[in-house]
Amino acid sequence: MDQNGSFSAGTEDNSSADGEALAGVTVIVCASCRDETGSDAHPRAGELLADDTRRAASDGNIRIHTVECLGNCKRRLSAAILRDGCWSYVFGDLTVTSGADLVAGAKLFATSTDGLIPWRDRPASLKRGLVARIPPLDLLKD
Repeated sequence: MDQNGSFSAGTEDNSSADGEALAGVTVIVCASCRDETGSDAHPRAGELLADDTRRAASDGNIRIHTVECLGNCKRRLSAAILRDGCWSYVFGDLTVTSGADLVAGAKLFATSTDGLIPWRDRPASLKRGLVARIPPLDLLKD
């Protein structure tokens, strides 16, 4: 983890196309999310999800960040997947073990040619947990 709270997993060799593509994807996990019981216990469920995501990303080059709140509290554990110049995604209703799904979604996003995460190949939790898809600013027409 670097000084900005980012986790870049994998080797320093980004020469492969997949490695470079993965380096352009960021997963943001809401660290303050509570589990379905609403417990204030620490570590919070969101922190556990962030840890699970870091473990799942340990063989790749995906940046993992945490934030204190994504403002999606009604949908419990939440995360976002971003890629420069592409649509951004916000997901809710995740579990503390959804890290592998977030990493799988990030890998799909990294290799997407149209800047979208392909619906058909997404893990089920990212299909049913989709909260919003936000366009890149350069797509706005007015």
